[in-house]
Amino acid sequence: MAVQPPRPDQRIVIENVAIATVDANDTEYARGHVVVLGNKIESVGNGPAPQWLDNVVRRINGEGHLVTPGLVNTHHHFYQWITRGLAQDNILFDWLVALYPTWARIDDRLVHAAAQGSAAALLKSGCTTASDHHYVFPKDGGDILGAEIEAVQELGMRFTALRGSMDRSKKDGGLPPDHAVEKTEDILIASEAAVDKYHDSSFDSMLQIAIAPCSPFSVSTELMREAALLARRKGVRLHTHGSETAEEEAFCKELFGMGPTDYFESTGWLGEDVWMAHCVHMNDSDIAKFAETGTGVAHCPSSNARLAAGIARVPDMLKAGVPVGLGVDGTASNESGELGTELRNALLINRLHGSPTALTGRSALRLGTMGGARVLGRQNEIGSIEVGKLADLALWKIDGIMHSSIADPIAALTLGALPPLALLLVNGNPVVEKGNLTTVNEDKIAQDCARAAKELAARL
Repeated sequence: MAVQPPRPDQRIVIENVAIATVDANDTEYARGHVVVLGNKIESVGNGPAPQWLDNVVRRINGEGHLVTPGLVNTHHHFYQWITRGLAQDNILFDWLVALYPTWARIDDRLVHAAAQGSAAALLKSGCTTASDHHYVFPKDGGDILGAEIEAVQELGMRFTALRGSMDRSKKDGGLPPDHAVEKTEDILIASEAAVDKYHDSSFDSMLQIAIAPCSPFSVSTELMREAALLARRKGVRLHTHGSETAEEEAFCKELFGMGPTDYFESTGWLGEDVWMAHCVHMNDSDIAKFAETGTGVAHCPSSNARLAAGIARVPDMLKAGVPVGLGVDGTASNESGELGTELRNALLINRLHGSPTALTGRSALRLGTMGGARVLGRQNEIGSIEVGKLADLALWKIDGIMHSSIADPIAALTLGALPPLALLLVNGNPVVEKGNLTTVNEDKIAQDCARAAKELAARL
């Protein structure tokens, strides 16, 4: 059952707290307050909160804490939670070939368990909004998308479910095995049905749908073109993998006679309603096209490192004006499953370009909050602490042994170890308290996931 919104007249007050608003001016308060009314931010500012406020159900002394917007995850594969630790030393194509046979045996019951494990890890690392790219739909797998949505709603996370797909199998020159793909017509029908059944475009929506064919090497050109037309007719966003590895670029040039970005352009896949995962191998022309069209990027530093894919040119993308957010990617290529740790990894990995200012702590935080909100098309609702925005907030404890001697609270979050999460609000609801989930039994999720992983392995 979905977590219900708070009463519209109740208030939560957080005061005596360091605040990083991540607004347009990067406003910060060394000792300020945030007031939540119902599911929205009523006020934010310096000093204590007004004492006359009524219907205050909770007043939190934030001494020794930092409050930030909730983090936004722009790319994931939840089902991979039950296939972690496999194919540990492979590049992308070999890794996919090794794991496709296992993934092709999932069903809705296993996906429900995996989705709860993935969503739990995200919430416990400060993530309030997540998008998940699910593209494996075995014929006898049941209602996989519905199971995933139900699992996330039980935890109380704001969610964009990406109805993914694959229709180019080995016999057509793709990577997936023949039994792991769907027919193009069936994909389009199912994608439209998902939008009609689940997509909520309201301001405080907890559930949205995007259409997301998997990748150039697992999807036909016909599906790419038809999916773009469908998404724009239905008014939803588009997502796929792009320019992840050098092998993908070679594949596109051999199959289509052009690189990934030019191929995406030829199929109608550049625009403000589109974002791509990874975008590691982008030249100057590619970056310029993304910037000109407003096409977004989900930067997944840990997964790119795990698969030896390379280092995305994030500083150049940001300088050009490309919308960039952070992503965990699937937990078979980023076993931690945490979004909070991607702040530090993005900052450090991008400095390997050779500049100590390639990414700062504050720009890393922006990637994980407003950057992600913009990529998902929700920058007017989430991603910053501003009056009228939704109350998706993370309260980090930074006065413990791991952080108390770090002078700058934002450096404590983005350069230090991931701080303990004292409180996480999603839509005004506390879903994490003192590092623990409030809406579900964590031990039960752990047990369910362990059983699901063993059952899936036994199906091979």
